[in-house]
Amino acid sequence: MKRYPLLALVLGLLYVTVGNAQQFPIMDKIADKVVQKYQTSTCEQLWEQKSKKAPPSAEEQKAIQMLKGDPQMRAAFINKIAAPIANKMFECGMIP
Repeated sequence: MKRYPLLALVLGLLYVTVGNAQQFPIMDKIADKVVQKYQTSTCEQLWEQKSKKAPPSAEEQKAIQMLKGDPQMRAAFINKIAAPIANKMFECGMIP
């Protein structure tokens, strides 16, 4: 009987995760691309990119505007990319 609350929580999280992916398919692809960039880059590459700090491309600007205009989409995007990026940055010594 004690397992039911845990099961409900897991199913609820699964629903939210799947729901966000289906609700924002373009955002999902962008988030996957961002995560892949961090996962496949070496620490040296990330440090170099950080030092150069190029202005966002037209495609990146469009994505940023899209996220600024939709708080739900922005939250789903941040929830998807936060952990992988933070872990990589921690591994590379970019955050304490």
